[in-house]
Amino acid sequence: MRLIIAEKPSQAQKLAAPYPSKKRKEEIEISPCARFPEGAIVVWAVGHLCELQEPAYYRPEWKSWKYEALPIVPDRFDYRISKGKSKPFQTIKRWLHDKSITDIIIASDAEREGEAIVRLILRLAGNKKPLTRLWISSLTEQAVDRGFANLLPGEETVPYYHEAMSRACADWLVGMNASRAYTTLLKTIGIEDVFSLGRVQTPTLALIVEREREIKQFVPEPYFEVEATLQKSRATFKAKYTVGKTTKLKTRQEADDVVKRASGQAVVQSIDTEEKIEQPPFWFSLSGLQAEAGKRFGFGAKKTLDVAQKLYTKGWISYPRTDSGFVTPDEATLFPVTKARLLKSSAYAEIAPFLTENPASNKRYVNAKKVSDHYAIIPTEACGDVMRLSGDEAKLYDLINRRFLAAFAKPAKLEKTTVDLVDGNDLYRAKGTVVVSPGYRQVVEMKSKDVELPALEKGEVLAERKVEVLSKQTEPPKRYTEGALILAMKVAGRQLDDDELIHIMKEVEGLGTEATRANIIDGLKKRGYVMLQKKELVPTDKGRLLIDVLGDSILASPAMTAKWEKRLHEIGQGAASAAEFIDQAKKMSIHLVDEAKNRVGSANPEGYTIEPRRGSRKGPGSSRPKPSFGVCPSCGKALVEHPKFIGCSGFRDGCKFTMSKQVLGVGISKDELKQMIGGGQSNVHTFTKGEKTFNAALYLEEGALRFEFK
Repeated sequence: MRLIIAEKPSQAQKLAAPYPSKKRKEEIEISPCARFPEGAIVVWAVGHLCELQEPAYYRPEWKSWKYEALPIVPDRFDYRISKGKSKPFQTIKRWLHDKSITDIIIASDAEREGEAIVRLILRLAGNKKPLTRLWISSLTEQAVDRGFANLLPGEETVPYYHEAMSRACADWLVGMNASRAYTTLLKTIGIEDVFSLGRVQTPTLALIVEREREIKQFVPEPYFEVEATLQKSRATFKAKYTVGKTTKLKTRQEADDVVKRASGQAVVQSIDTEEKIEQPPFWFSLSGLQAEAGKRFGFGAKKTLDVAQKLYTKGWISYPRTDSGFVTPDEATLFPVTKARLLKSSAYAEIAPFLTENPASNKRYVNAKKVSDHYAIIPTEACGDVMRLSGDEAKLYDLINRRFLAAFAKPAKLEKTTVDLVDGNDLYRAKGTVVVSPGYRQVVEMKSKDVELPALEKGEVLAERKVEVLSKQTEPPKRYTEGALILAMKVAGRQLDDDELIHIMKEVEGLGTEATRANIIDGLKKRGYVMLQKKELVPTDKGRLLIDVLGDSILASPAMTAKWEKRLHEIGQGAASAAEFIDQAKKMSIHLVDEAKNRVGSANPEGYTIEPRRGSRKGPGSSRPKPSFGVCPSCGKALVEHPKFIGCSGFRDGCKFTMSKQVLGVGISKDELKQMIGGGQSNVHTFTKGEKTFNAALYLEEGALRFEFK
């Protein structure tokens, strides 16, 4: 009899579903059948049952957080059963050593972490029985049975286990040493909090902090445009005064002069029409799905992955932790079945007539060379009706379905038109798009931004209903949303100077993996390094302080991750030594501990308000209010700094003066706050209220905040 080890209970049920079986409390028994002539037992983990030992396991002096005890570098790494997970481990161990079991099938998720989850259990349980590996990308009955019919030899996937273990041990070394070094050293200069550092999370935090720095340092530059509203019959459209290839004018005077020259009519000088074929979009990888779900529904990266995992467990979509947007020819053979099942739903009745193409032979979607471990996220041949779902699951499933079905529709045909008009010697240009044939656009429900122009002829004279000056200014870069950060993590490091590193980052897809990026972002939020404001990621003082202290340390740069990810990938391919990699990680950890002393020694904690973790002792530099902002303009008593505002120390005596560190979502720097308290103004910022955007400086008037519009 064979023993099948799944990663989780829901997966175990799907693996047993194609066969006659009986579910019991701790296992599922598959009766003898064609696929399993002697029957089989399915048992399951509950995610990671095993974890690396704590430092104190190796040496007693490594238990407490003391800089003098560093570095923490064990001779070897040992594992233990995770707290609260002994029961499922003992169940698996009991069956492993049962005499009726002849061999083991590893049936966890077909990727590195899935490999590690089961092989660690086998290692701690002392398994000596032969192994095979189930490697599938969908949990439909057909895919499961096909997978069991084509099991891989156990030794074929061992390198994935070595890769996962190398990653875990190296990350443990860096995390344990860097986190303890910076936490204990920052405490000596008055920063009372716990700082977690990591090989991927720290350079990711650096991306967010650097973007915030760019926004704060950005100086808006004003510019002007002249826009004419033109009329033909009852139709109106807009055209902009153009010089060369730009519509931007540097001074108001230039713009006013153009308006003064306007005669009240313009002549059509030329009409340039270009036909454009717009192909349907590619299918989703996980990062693509996270970015699109964030844009459309405001989903966080982890929420998108969690919802997709539920749909995968139902057997309705393929494996979500994929970095590919393509499928292999084998999956393409199932397209007709999948399409037919989807179209049974009333949700897609209206788009059925548009689905006339066959993407099975289209390399835009079917390309085995671009599929590594798993193919694109698409509905499976066992997909269900979206109308049976509600809420977030329905939204995400519909998004995946429509993206899949769009490949069966024709490309969209567009006419891009550029019209040049002249008023005297002044050139005005209008651009518009006519959708000749919507094609796939009818399937994915795109919100069209196309501007349609009326039919025009060369030499035609049009009336200028209005010619006006538009006052604008350049805008700072936008803060990251979670979806945008996922994409930034994928390409992080492309700006590096080293050509070799740039090439490596292209190979390894940036910071982290498809499976880990959502958790990295979630960890930054939980550790108090970033917060969400209107779906944007904003670094806290704690996050900014850490990155400022690290400076140009390799720990805050994608460079180290680039080199490590390349070597990890080679280990997974059996082309590099895991032992050599761990030796390098040990040397790196020792270097980071030494480096921390110099960096913290030259750090300046002034200007940061760090709110310590719950239960920690407050000390200098923590969130205890500090009298550092002069005197209150209302009552003359000392002003004190709090995590989110400046307040008066005389509040118990009735003074209500406060100043928020954020106004309409815009962060106000410490220097600006001091300027305003002293009677001056802040810098000019761009504020948004409702649908209105305006530029203004802030100042105080009789203790109340006022805007001076610019």
